[in-house]
Amino acid sequence: MNFILFDDCREDLLPLTFTRPVAELRVGILTLKEKWQRHLNSECSYLTIDYLQDKFPLKTTSNNVFINASVFPDKALCEAILSLKVDERLMKGDILIAYRIDDEDTKTIDFNDEIVRISKLWHIFSMNDLAIRNDFDLITKGRKSKELDSSNTLIGDEVFVEEGAEVSCAVLNSNTGPIYIGKNAQVMEGSMVRGPFAMSNDSVLKMGAKIYGATSVGPFCKVGGEVNNSVFFGYSNKGHDGFLGNSVIGEWCNLGADTNNSNLKNNYAEVRLWNYAKSSFEKSNLQFCGLIMGDHSKCGINTMFNTGTVIGVSANVFGAGFPRNFVPSFSWGGSSGYSVYLLDKVFDVAEKVMHRRSVSFDNKEKDILSNVFELTKEHRNF
Repeated sequence: MNFILFDDCREDLLPLTFTRPVAELRVGILTLKEKWQRHLNSECSYLTIDYLQDKFPLKTTSNNVFINASVFPDKALCEAILSLKVDERLMKGDILIAYRIDDEDTKTIDFNDEIVRISKLWHIFSMNDLAIRNDFDLITKGRKSKELDSSNTLIGDEVFVEEGAEVSCAVLNSNTGPIYIGKNAQVMEGSMVRGPFAMSNDSVLKMGAKIYGATSVGPFCKVGGEVNNSVFFGYSNKGHDGFLGNSVIGEWCNLGADTNNSNLKNNYAEVRLWNYAKSSFEKSNLQFCGLIMGDHSKCGINTMFNTGTVIGVSANVFGAGFPRNFVPSFSWGGSSGYSVYLLDKVFDVAEKVMHRRSVSFDNKEKDILSNVFELTKEHRNF
């Protein structure tokens, strides 16, 4: 079988899916694609929007099985998918989970167990607790953790540290959930971590960081200050003091020193979040909801974000006061007004930022950002 992960709920997951397929969303320790590959013990490719397909290729054979990338895999679900015959599809109510050729004559197989699915932006942090626990069991089963030296204080016995990681004078409390520290990651002195917590390879927790679960830090990130129930996808920095809560930060983002976000309204009301599909704000049914930031976006020192703020791709936010709750992609400015962040300047900064991490800013990256620039023009009416 050749497994292909197809996008579902993509427009409801913008701006994060402007620059990646749904399968590349990180929830827990692993991306959705990495979860499926481990459960299926097989490589997967992508079926996504055309302008992303070059960077995230589709690989087909004569025996293709298409799987909904927004759904969490588990043993029962994988068994049901592997049992599919040609011209059969697996459904959960009105949700298409998987299929082998989908046409008018396709036979429907009902999946009776419960499923977990990322269909809204806030699901990424609200389901992160479950995802970390599931991934922790998947990754560490039958393996032994690297031993930590006596300078650390360990509370609980669900801490797993990969080889090459450095942890010094930290407090790690896994009584509230498992703690995973990836290869070549570094936890600096004075860091305090309450699980569930996941830290990917080559990332850094700065000195004195205060991390509450359920939080995930993707690869090559630097994180400091106070963080609660948030997800960093990768290659992003929050290197200094300031609070981040109930938030999702994409790749190649930078939060300036003393950046803070509100995750609770003063009147304790339900938080509304910008939805690209509806071109309006929608109810989240959440009381706690913070900041969603698309790839390549940045903010200056002392930036203050209101509850339920959505920042698009390649926005640069700075200045006094609270920015608006929806900042369009390729915006330059803050509460006093915005101008368009032009592509040539975006490319110049992206090339410099990525070069520092030995990652090439190639034509595929340029094409993606160029397409997003065109797709988001309607929002930049300033």
